[in-house]
Amino acid sequence: MSINSKTFFNFNPSRVPSPCFVVDEVAVENNLKILNRVQQESGAKVLLALKAFSMFSLAPLITQYLSGTCSSGLHEALLAYEEFGGNKKGAKNTSEEHKEMHVFSAAFTESDLKELLTFSDHIVFNSFNQWQRFQPLIQQAKADRLKKGEVIDFGLRINPMHSEGAAEIYDPCAAGSRLGIPYDTFMQNAPTPDDLVAAGINGLHFHTLCEQLFEPLDRTLTAVEEKFGDYLHKMQWVNFGGGHHITHSDYNVDKLIARIKAFQEKYDVQVYLEPGEAIAIHTGVLVSEVLDLGYNQMDLAILDTSATCHMPDTLEMPYRAEIFDPNSISQTSAGEKDEKAFTYRLGGQTCLAGDVMGDYSFEQPLEIGQRLMFDDMSHYTMVKTSTFNGIGLPSLALWNSETDEVTVVKQFGYQDFKQRLS
Repeated sequence: MSINSKTFFNFNPSRVPSPCFVVDEVAVENNLKILNRVQQESGAKVLLALKAFSMFSLAPLITQYLSGTCSSGLHEALLAYEEFGGNKKGAKNTSEEHKEMHVFSAAFTESDLKELLTFSDHIVFNSFNQWQRFQPLIQQAKADRLKKGEVIDFGLRINPMHSEGAAEIYDPCAAGSRLGIPYDTFMQNAPTPDDLVAAGINGLHFHTLCEQLFEPLDRTLTAVEEKFGDYLHKMQWVNFGGGHHITHSDYNVDKLIARIKAFQEKYDVQVYLEPGEAIAIHTGVLVSEVLDLGYNQMDLAILDTSATCHMPDTLEMPYRAEIFDPNSISQTSAGEKDEKAFTYRLGGQTCLAGDVMGDYSFEQPLEIGQRLMFDDMSHYTMVKTSTFNGIGLPSLALWNSETDEVTVVKQFGYQDFKQRLS
């Protein structure tokens, strides 16, 4: 397998603490430029999905390019408000323009929704039941916000029952999915398109993708139009959700732009995209150190990183994270088991027997104290870390691959573990 975060071939992992997530801000900006091109040429608005990448030290950079954020609940929305340009009174970033804040949750609690209604721009509900249940709160909030010259948009998440996911755990349209109003349920419960608008719904949201190229989106749009076309004509906006690998080298950006333009013209709507991984793919690594070497029917290496605590996707998916082979002259990744001369099973420090990243082979034997770098460790990584077993959280660092400047922006300790427990 090849390495994706290619700028890191020139990075010395001993320059940062271990373990440490290191993000190349130049690579992030290159992704942002591609996404901004989509905005400029299609008229769509692109939002950062904070569930995938929430490194707010890069908020000043991100807000230069994107139109706002989408959040999965109150805490992410508060982060958007405070750090990503959502604060109408002036956020802690360089952008003077207010950035849109969109929020969706599979179900809102009354207390969370009450607070969200005071500052969010778009709130998307997952069911007619939640939309109807909270009408008193919604109507009061609309009146209060209107007095301040502010408007809240409301939408519904639909499930077109069109599955494009390869793995069920990441497929929002899998059988039995709780995400979105299924087509049949929508048609049984929805008022007419005009009455839905009169009730206060002015947008629809769907999400069918997971790290996929243009063609699955194209097929999804065809399904959505066939099933919900009468409603689309009455909406002000339509959110295509996330999972778009727009910044991947194989993505057909030109076709995406053309499809968005045609969709917006046909239905007279504002299109939103909310990628997460597209902002951060190929931009970062997780630096790790070999703590011990052992043998049990095969060579073992224990690292100061943990699949359980720091890389849960390797267990959930399962997913194999590529590793830079530190001794490879040709700058390649570590190999599969027995592909190269020296094979090790890499595992973490926790007591969980399954805390294993996988079996990897290297051109030279590993040594205690040696640093390794896991590839493509920006998106869906630092947002998922835990302190199981009291394992320390990885530090966070920014690297500029053009200037070679390294900044350690955050280190964690005992209090970060303790404060979550009592």
